[in-house]
Amino acid sequence: MMIEPKVRGFICTTAHPDGCKEHVRRQMEYVKQNGSMPGPKKVLVIGCSSGYGLATRIAAAYGCGASTLGVMFERPASEKRTASAGYYNTAAFEKYAKADGLYAKTINADAFSAQVKQQVIAQIKEDLGQVDMVVYSLAAPKRTAPDGVTYSSVLKTTGEPFTNKTMDLKTNQVTDVTIPAATDEEVAATVKVMGGEDWMDWMEALSAGEVLAPGALTLAYSYIGPALTHPVYDQGSIGMAKHHLYQTAGEITRRFADKGIKAYISVNKALVTQASAAIPIVPLYISILYKVMKEKGLHEGCIEQMDRLFREKLPAGPVVDEKNRIRLDDYELREDVQAKVMDAWQHIRTENAGEYADVDGYWEDFYHIFGFGFDGVDYSRDVPLV
Repeated sequence: MMIEPKVRGFICTTAHPDGCKEHVRRQMEYVKQNGSMPGPKKVLVIGCSSGYGLATRIAAAYGCGASTLGVMFERPASEKRTASAGYYNTAAFEKYAKADGLYAKTINADAFSAQVKQQVIAQIKEDLGQVDMVVYSLAAPKRTAPDGVTYSSVLKTTGEPFTNKTMDLKTNQVTDVTIPAATDEEVAATVKVMGGEDWMDWMEALSAGEVLAPGALTLAYSYIGPALTHPVYDQGSIGMAKHHLYQTAGEITRRFADKGIKAYISVNKALVTQASAAIPIVPLYISILYKVMKEKGLHEGCIEQMDRLFREKLPAGPVVDEKNRIRLDDYELREDVQAKVMDAWQHIRTENAGEYADVDGYWEDFYHIFGFGFDGVDYSRDVPLV
């Protein structure tokens, strides 16, 4: 069939295998052009199929020459439906990596389950012996915990409802949106899904399985953002989960101090991802931020961020702030950047959206996630689904 993008809300229900392959290839080429760098040699990426997780895997493999084992939960193609973008991304990465002499294997299953943790441990023992880096980059709406209870996350504020601007990116209509406050039970469930509990479970399982190299490094990713987005993000239900993730980093470091294992949170830049597209207010903020950062020559995508992480923030020991966090949002939160963003936020309305926001850039990145909109890809080609 000829595959076209079918957008429903903040998600695209189709993905293009050739476009996803091109997306992966471009990220690989970016890292290769920057040259090799010191870094880990055996890396486990939990949540490896898109966004920051995929970019991490590419940076580690093509920058550091690392063997990478990934965990994802992605949908293969059927006779009537394309595979998910993450499935195509991973297939392309594995094909490229193996052709280039790099070890790359992926387990496609629920990373939250104890059985998958044991499967990963067995794979590490068989192929790698031990890993010297574990990257936790899961973004999921639900999690079934070890006690068998399934928890669902929510994207809400805490305390009081929050009203601010948003944009319908299909029509460029700038309106107000009110985000309701989460109940205590909803916040607790969100922390269960997106907090650090499963990260700790992974580290305990890997340690018990004796597949963590002495002095191994583990990272998880987070976002803070400017005061503008704090009610919906940093101080919202998702923010509460991220605060728990940060606390878990300290607990992991203390728990495995005898093995020299250290855990860090990398606070990354706001980018168009499948996760961020779902958060009210954030897409409008991102589209304004893109315009400002591109004008200043500071814009980075996922691969630029992860390449900078490995190239600048990790080699001599993690470069951290006063709270022991790695900051890749340093360009985003520069005073001159945020001053211009806030000025645009005050002035933007439907009639002048193009003046203050890079809506086209937002949509370009959105479609790229699913393999659409790349020059050189023949989208008229009849693609076999299976």
